[in-house]
Amino acid sequence: MSEFVRIDGRRADELRPITMRIGVLDKADGSAYIEQGGTKILVAVYGPREVHPRHLGLPETAIVRCRYHMAPFSTRERKSPTPTRREVELSKVIKEALANAILLDLYPRTTIDIFVEVLQADGGTRCAGITAASLALADAGIPMVDLVAACAVGKWNGRIIIDLTGKEDEECEADMPVALMPNLERITLIQLNGRLTSDEFLEAFNLAVKACKRIGELQRAALKDYYEKIKEEVLYEQ
Repeated sequence: MSEFVRIDGRRADELRPITMRIGVLDKADGSAYIEQGGTKILVAVYGPREVHPRHLGLPETAIVRCRYHMAPFSTRERKSPTPTRREVELSKVIKEALANAILLDLYPRTTIDIFVEVLQADGGTRCAGITAASLALADAGIPMVDLVAACAVGKWNGRIIIDLTGKEDEECEADMPVALMPNLERITLIQLNGRLTSDEFLEAFNLAVKACKRIGELQRAALKDYYEKIKEEVLYEQ
């Protein structure tokens, strides 16, 4: 029996090539950029900073606000710059996936603002956005119990596959985005669109967790390289 191969030549359990960069925006408190296959996303983080208007602040915790937005040029057909219902929904999904990892009680009466800008969409934008936003939060120096890594798994042509492309996402029978704190092994997001049997769900879930842990390793490597570079620059200036 021949091995199952996808449209782009990957195996069912193989991630797309992933590139992560940190500190790409000078004006933001924290920023990150990710390329995952054909998906390209830029994230900026501001805060913790004072809430405006002040009466919206909470006395015991910080507020996390997130704006997920797809640029008009991110898809083949020009997208309206006006926020869509899906963008509003994914803003809430991404916020909740990240908020569980942030030590919000350290910054009462403040807000942490996360801006996720999709520059090019080719599947998995919410998950790539979560992964990049976690790096941007770390770059901003915001304390977290762990990073958050995310990846989608789905059922395509009757097989469970990881990290769907845009075409696979359009044709799939089911898809399930998952976000995980890799070190603590805590799920912060799980959604299921479509139907899976109990065995398929277990297979998909285990595949997603494995992928998130691998992405978590890439996150840590990107952070290590970034701060080693900063350290070298400081030593050079001295």
